[in-house]
Amino acid sequence: MDKSMLGDLGTLPPEDQARMSTMIDQLQIRDSLRMYNTLVERCFTDCVDTFRRKTLDKQEETCVKRCAEKFLKHSMRVGMRFAELNQGAATQDE
Repeated sequence: MDKSMLGDLGTLPPEDQARMSTMIDQLQIRDSLRMYNTLVERCFTDCVDTFRRKTLDKQEETCVKRCAEKFLKHSMRVGMRFAELNQGAATQDE
């Protein structure tokens, strides 16, 4: 979540500004960890078939790289689309 999305925090008292900033930071960390965990779980489930070795074989490694790349590109695209929609909504409100 972008802090600029919440409007002008300057109108709040300093202690409320600090509290809001801390909450926003915690939400961003939580969302980042959730995205990372989803990526790991999804790619592991899709790509790792056996546990015969300590390391991934070539096919599994390629699959994991491709899966992670697709997931991150998709996440970036969704984020850009939400930003576009948010910006469009902000201009309509003016």
